[in-house]
Amino acid sequence: MTAPDARQAFRIAWAADRRANGSYPKSRFVMRWFRLAQRWKAGRGPLSRLMFIMVGGSYKLVTEGFMGIELPVSTPVGPGLRLRHGVGVVVNPASRIGANVMLRQGVTLGNRRTSDDCPIIEDDVEIGVGAVVIGAVTVGAGARIGPNAVVFKDVPAGAVVMSPLSEIRA
Repeated sequence: MTAPDARQAFRIAWAADRRANGSYPKSRFVMRWFRLAQRWKAGRGPLSRLMFIMVGGSYKLVTEGFMGIELPVSTPVGPGLRLRHGVGVVVNPASRIGANVMLRQGVTLGNRRTSDDCPIIEDDVEIGVGAVVIGAVTVGAGARIGPNAVVFKDVPAGAVVMSPLSEIRA
């Protein structure tokens, strides 16, 4: 089986995002715009470049400047990303986000020492309100990060991280 082209990858991801954000119209709007910008960025040729400048530029201006959602188009994000409220979400472009991940308001995924030592968030992870995940850490599949937790160590799959002590329970 061959890898999906940009258009097909967009359709697959957008369908999953639409289902994941079914009752959140703002999140559906942001994720559709995000996927469109990613689709045009992945394309080739002058039309794709022009469309990316228009779609990607307007996406960045509106989501970062007016909505307070910093989810760069260059960030690899699996299908089915759930944005809950979205305000104050900051994602470093070097972070990687798996499929079916939930980001709530005030979440930060960022670097710690260098510009590219960012988190890897595996599939089916939920990150609570105000949580901060920094550095080159991996949050394992199915893990839950509680509200206001600060994570700077690897989190095993299925674990729960609670605040304020960032206690890890496997």
